Amino acid sequence: MPSLHVVLLQSDSLVRQSLVSALSNSFDSVHLARSLSELRSSIDQHHAHIAILDLEQASLSDVRGLSRDFPSASIVCTHRCADEDMWTAAVNAGASDVYPSSDTSGIVRAVVGNAGRRSVAA
Repeated sequence: MPSLHVVLLQSDSLVRQSLVSALSNSFDSVHLARSLSELRSSIDQHHAHIAILDLEQASLSDVRGLSRDFPSASIVCTHRCADEDMWTAAVNAGASDVYPSSDTSGIVRAVVGNAGRRSVAA
């Protein structure tokens, strides 16, 4: 089975720490990014399969660009407010899923599920 890597850009330090802790059990590495440009570099450098992106630190056009530039990576978006219109817009921009930042277990399930689909396809 190939190594699986996750890159994470999350503004909330508690959510970030929770996600790193939870994801470390299922992935070979979890890399933290402090900016969108660092996220992009980290996806490229680590051949990340999943990017978790806080929509408070990126726009929908950023999601579209990541999806276009890294077609083999799934993008799971988070936001502190649950919003059906935002979810729809993010998925239309190329995100595979969107979760409220507070739903750590949902985010982890989505990331693990997306990684499973990626490894089966590979």
